[in-house]
Amino acid sequence: MVLPGDLLFLLLLPVAAAQMAEGSCSGCGPLSLSLLAGLVAADAAVSLLIVVGVFACFRPRHQPPQEDGKIYINMPGRG
Repeated sequence: MVLPGDLLFLLLLPVAAAQMAEGSCSGCGPLSLSLLAGLVAADAAVSLLIVVGVFACFRPRHQPPQEDGKIYINMPGRG
């Protein structure tokens, strides 16, 4: 579900991008291959940590069944 404010932002984003002057990026240059590889590797490592953390928090925990001490009819092994 997209909120109305978000939709307005998405619609006005191309207009704002068109308003920027050509070459207004000061000090920007092409990224070196080693820097780009480092950024991709760091992003992959952080994503992996997030996935492992979510998996560790939400995996089902096996608990032994609790015996309630009741005796049921037609249940072998309980009395």
